[in-house]
Amino acid sequence: MEVEWADSHIGKALELLEANGELENTLIVVTSDHGMPFPFVKGQIFEDGFHLPLAMRWGKEIKAGRVVEDFVNVRDFAPTFLEMAGLKSSSQMTGHSLVKTLQSEKSGWIDKSQNVMLTGKERHDLGRPNDWGYPVRAIRTPEFLYVHNYFPDRWPAGNPETDYPNCDASPTKELIKSLGGYYYDLSFGKRPADALFKLADDPECLRNLANDPFYANTMDELREKLFTTLRKEKDPRALGDGAIFDTYQFVGGNGKSYDTWLKRQSTKLEDSALKK
Repeated sequence: MEVEWADSHIGKALELLEANGELENTLIVVTSDHGMPFPFVKGQIFEDGFHLPLAMRWGKEIKAGRVVEDFVNVRDFAPTFLEMAGLKSSSQMTGHSLVKTLQSEKSGWIDKSQNVMLTGKERHDLGRPNDWGYPVRAIRTPEFLYVHNYFPDRWPAGNPETDYPNCDASPTKELIKSLGGYYYDLSFGKRPADALFKLADDPECLRNLANDPFYANTMDELREKLFTTLRKEKDPRALGDGAIFDTYQFVGGNGKSYDTWLKRQSTKLEDSALKK
């Protein structure tokens, strides 16, 4: 139903552009939010958590029917739009313009330099003491994904007492919680500081190769590439100033913060005692 709804509205937008004579002059970008709303996916730094669909249309400027395998990051969109408008990118932007890739008539891997992708998160959720996040940085190459979890002592999907709020409510979540064991630990349990996955053999990121001696050189190379690039791009976490992220206060009104949750639980207990 949701896919049909999205398709219908995209169709209406295309019809409106065509009716106004602007369809062939407009770059249309269709992508999605990050990750399916399931344990081990939504809000987590694994392949299915940040590998997004992307379709682009730009009249005669883009040859139809092509499939491009180059790594593309959402941070590349702004430089692309600016170049199309004849403007320069800001020095703060770390993405690159996709105009040449869009105008190429080739399929497959077009720009061989676009073979490394960085991804990460700080605080995608609430549900830990002090509303701490779960900082992660990762590097993706055509073959491997290396993930560094800065605080392996924290719960990746939120604390158990707050019911892992970084995983959306669903029958799947409740089933995994009730089963316990391997799938429970995989979805909600604490994770090691480092993880390495060979995606050709393990696209679901289930087999951590970080401690496998055979991949020691790969680990070292990817770790060095990750943190060198992060420092070059002035990532505060990589520069030793990651504590600044914990100073950003949550100002939403959904009441999911750790302290709010505990207060609500206390109120429920008091109400229950009064009823008795």
